[in-house]
Amino acid sequence: MRPAIVPQCYSSCVSAITSRQNPIVARFRAAARHETGGHLLLDGAHLVAEALGSGMRVLEAAVVNIESNHTEVAALTDRLRRLEVPVATVSAMVMTALSPVRSSSPIVAIAERPDADPALMYGGTPLVVIALDVQDPGNLGAIVRVAEAGGASGVICAGASADPFGWKALRGSMGSSLRLPTLSEPDSDAAIDEARRRGCRIVAAAPRDGRLLFEADLRGPIAILIGSEGSGLTPSQLDSADERVVIPMAAPVESLNAAVSAALIIYEARRQRSAP
Repeated sequence: MRPAIVPQCYSSCVSAITSRQNPIVARFRAAARHETGGHLLLDGAHLVAEALGSGMRVLEAAVVNIESNHTEVAALTDRLRRLEVPVATVSAMVMTALSPVRSSSPIVAIAERPDADPALMYGGTPLVVIALDVQDPGNLGAIVRVAEAGGASGVICAGASADPFGWKALRGSMGSSLRLPTLSEPDSDAAIDEARRRGCRIVAAAPRDGRLLFEADLRGPIAILIGSEGSGLTPSQLDSADERVVIPMAAPVESLNAAVSAALIIYEARRQRSAP
């Protein structure tokens, strides 16, 4: 039988860890720097709650030792302990070492990295987003976020793209990476070839020399190629596409943020798919 939990007593009943030399600091920093293999860092109450809601295995957590801590954090702490997840109480100074954000969060956790099954994103009529060399983790997280919001079936972070499960990308996705099938593929050509093998037409976001977005047919199985923030898709990636789509822009604007471009194409695909 599991021991009874006394709600909201973690900050007053448990001695806080006050030394930044404690081994817990090394573990959380290693998770933040991607040095722990299959582990990731969850920074903040929202991501910890999303991980628990997604059924992820949380390995350990830490909460800041503040008597008047947030009700949400207190509830999460009780929930974690009911699941027999070790929860450490730390001082505010130690939390600044555990939480990588500028204004440290009141709760952080380490969890196992989700293992996405490619078959999940290619079932039915897939709408897959392939982010190619999107190196800014905030942009990559925003792409995953809008992909889930727009009804995409999955996101592949290909080539030199950032890690979608790094703490910055996770915060940018607001937890969408924990729910939407999301995976990394270092080989860009392999990601495109796999999408084609699964029956998808390859649709590339192009700055010019393509069909206007609102005239393209996006109703069938498709994989949308989104290029890097600076240079977009390479000529070979554009040539590999079955169709290029151009987002109309009023002069003198010539380009959009990668996440904004992804959002416009995803939502146009959603509009077409939901039309009578």
